[in-house]
Amino acid sequence: MGVSHFRYAPNFRAASGHRHREQEEAYIVIAGTGQILLDESVHELRRWDVVRIAPDVLRAFAAGPEGLELIVVGGPVAEGRDGEMVEITWPDTAA
Repeated sequence: MGVSHFRYAPNFRAASGHRHREQEEAYIVIAGTGQILLDESVHELRRWDVVRIAPDVLRAFAAGPEGLELIVVGGPVAEGRDGEMVEITWPDTAA
């Protein structure tokens, strides 16, 4: 199991996302607001939201005006790492 802490600057928007072959993750918003891109769908995030993501779902983040702070909990890391980085384009409806 792995635990990570991410802090995004105000109004940051990721230019790439990632997905996994095997590892699922849960993201816990501990401060700020923002958005998460899940494949081609954008969802709003606020403090104490928890999002569980299946391995093959593409995910990326955008921070709101006060930034976004997350704790990420993932399952065991697959042999040789199983993450894949992907360039993304946010839908026009995303802030």
